[in-house]
Amino acid sequence: MLELKSLNYQPATAEKAVLVDINLKARRGFPIVIAGASGSGKTSLLEIISGLANLQKGKVFWKEKLLSQRERRWLCGMVFQFPERHFLGLTVGQELRLGHRRISTELQQKVLTKVGLAELDLRQSPEQLSGGQQRRLALAVQLLRKPEVLLLDEPTAGLDWSVRGEILDLLKGLAKDRLLIVVTHEPEFFRELSTQVYHLFQGRLLEKSKFVGANQTK
Repeated sequence: MLELKSLNYQPATAEKAVLVDINLKARRGFPIVIAGASGSGKTSLLEIISGLANLQKGKVFWKEKLLSQRERRWLCGMVFQFPERHFLGLTVGQELRLGHRRISTELQQKVLTKVGLAELDLRQSPEQLSGGQQRRLALAVQLLRKPEVLLLDEPTAGLDWSVRGEILDLLKGLAKDRLLIVVTHEPEFFRELSTQVYHLFQGRLLEKSKFVGANQTK
């Protein structure tokens, strides 16, 4: 179980804290959706959980063990809202191999198949991919790291409806064997993914009414 206790965060450029006394418990198999308007602190919360930003106050636990910032980086995989801005490889294959001393072509193809990119050419440039393919590639990159916790920042933003449905189906499958947290400004789209819905408002995390009929698979 992942547990956040009394997290507070104020960026250096902000006049006041964007996260105030955040408390949350999350378990594998029970995806969490966190909604909020632009600028509400959703991305900052994911960056803190993932260890990309440092805590100013509060604690993060995994299986009751207090985690350092470095340990959070190892535990979590984060997919950004605009993953194309974070690609460093000149080809899909290079992108998948980044950070790995040795990784087989077979394993690369296996993870691409898992995210629905089985036919993708490893020699192709990530910049040539469609928006939906770039989201899937970013997921593949993180899955190769085998994270216990997968964090997704607006995973369907800017995609057409047909692609959104494909991404949602993919997330349902990924949520079965890892802890999944999604932040979004359109929580109604994820009603089939999660019954645990929260809202970030004025820096505080508030529980919303649970979606009726959402997936409750353990």
